[in-house]
Amino acid sequence: MTKGLTKINLAALTFGFAFLYIPILILVFFSFNESRLVNVWGGFSLKWYGELFQNEDLLGAAWVSLILAACTSTLSVILGTIAGFVMARFTSFRGRTLFSGMIYAPLVMPEVITGLSLLLLFVAVDWGRGLGTMILAHTSFCMSYVAVVVQSRLVSFDRSIEEAAQDLGATPFKTFFVITLPIIAPALVSGWLLSFTLSLDNVVITSFTSGPGWDTLPVKIFSAVKLGVKPEINALSTIMISIVAIGVIAASLVQKRAMVERQRSERMAAAANE
Repeated sequence: MTKGLTKINLAALTFGFAFLYIPILILVFFSFNESRLVNVWGGFSLKWYGELFQNEDLLGAAWVSLILAACTSTLSVILGTIAGFVMARFTSFRGRTLFSGMIYAPLVMPEVITGLSLLLLFVAVDWGRGLGTMILAHTSFCMSYVAVVVQSRLVSFDRSIEEAAQDLGATPFKTFFVITLPIIAPALVSGWLLSFTLSLDNVVITSFTSGPGWDTLPVKIFSAVKLGVKPEINALSTIMISIVAIGVIAASLVQKRAMVERQRSERMAAAANE
């Protein structure tokens, strides 16, 4: 078997990255366009960034999206952790099959069905649609992802550490918060970030469960694009891309620094044993 990249693999890889990132680069490029026409270059300008920060509709929608995503991800981590813990630690109890089916159903169910069913529920109980209904809807959708992530982490978890802590006198409650929770913390962070992204990006479920005056940023952009892409949307997209890029770079640097510190500690421990 040939090792390394062949010309075909390299061409496929190049085409894949170009297909993904060239449209993003074009969007960023035209966010600095002087012209109102988004596909006609009229000179370099920061005009539309100024227009963006004066657009109260987009800024209000962005604020609603951030509040919704933060509340949803936090509730999803709490409920998803409980569900994942039950699925991983209690392998046999009455109704486990039904419980696991309810956990996995939102992962494969079309969002339009989820949104419509939740809309009918809120109408049936006469609950006015707004931020509260959106939080409940997004949480019911996102917590399944957190449950799967936490369950997969707990399945590979070495339970002898918990047993040792309990043998030393720790209660199950203290063992969970002192031993188990710090070890599964990366899974919780991953679940929180995943829920935040899913909630921030969701359009279908939000469209069914939002009320007047509670439009999120994706819904606002989707509605505006129907009438044509505005330069302010390019500027907003560029800002979001920059925030994500900075976050990825920062996370990579922190991870690299932690790896260097761990390798240094291992070398020092090896030297001490010698």
